[in-house]
Amino acid sequence: MSDLAGRTALVTGAASGIGAACARELASRGAVVTVADVDASGADAVAREIGGKPWAVDLLDVSALETLQLDCDILVNNAGVQSIHPIQEFPPERFRMLLALMVEVPFLLIRAALPHMYAQGFGRVVNISSVHGLRASEFKSGYVTAKHALEGLSKVTALEGGPHGVTSNCVNPGYVRTPLVTKQIADQARIHGIPEQDVLAEVLLKESAVKQLVEPEEVGALVGWLASPSARMVTGASYTMDGGWSAR
Repeated sequence: MSDLAGRTALVTGAASGIGAACARELASRGAVVTVADVDASGADAVAREIGGKPWAVDLLDVSALETLQLDCDILVNNAGVQSIHPIQEFPPERFRMLLALMVEVPFLLIRAALPHMYAQGFGRVVNISSVHGLRASEFKSGYVTAKHALEGLSKVTALEGGPHGVTSNCVNPGYVRTPLVTKQIADQARIHGIPEQDVLAEVLLKESAVKQLVEPEEVGALVGWLASPSARMVTGASYTMDGGWSAR
């Protein structure tokens, strides 16, 4: 498939997991993909694999993003981290960092990309949100707050970008088979007082009708479609991939 031939894309957090899957999918559709990640070697490896361009960047250096100009046709805001604490024990600096990475950084990248998108009358913004952008879970105040804010940013981008041929959507997976989820297991076991081997069934997938993790490639496939010409009328939407969790 080459429906994105001649297009350029930027994917953040693309050295592994969902970001890498998105980068591979967009490249398979013909886009030239910039693989952005703080992990320089990981970004370089994925870029070499897909014939893209690596961008070793610390996105938390937000002041550097304020003057950035992006000439990308497709922007995938994927970079994110998790932190699990009760509110009264949540480190304030950690809370601020989560909001910076998952709200302020997407805002600044969208801001940097829109002039180019508007000038050519085409653009795709895909924000990797989460079921936690639509629902809440205990002990994740920073992440849940950030993802809810990202949903709002995505909708405003859709409204402003519509007259210029720019769409903006969120993808809302449940728990995905990524290092981000794997790293949660020990914390979830500790905070819930259960063995690590019970976390998947008793915590992560408890509310899902389909008792399986989402695969990164499944997220990538949806992102590829949202970036394609076929999705020109899809904007301001949030696409759940949560095994039925949010159906409750």
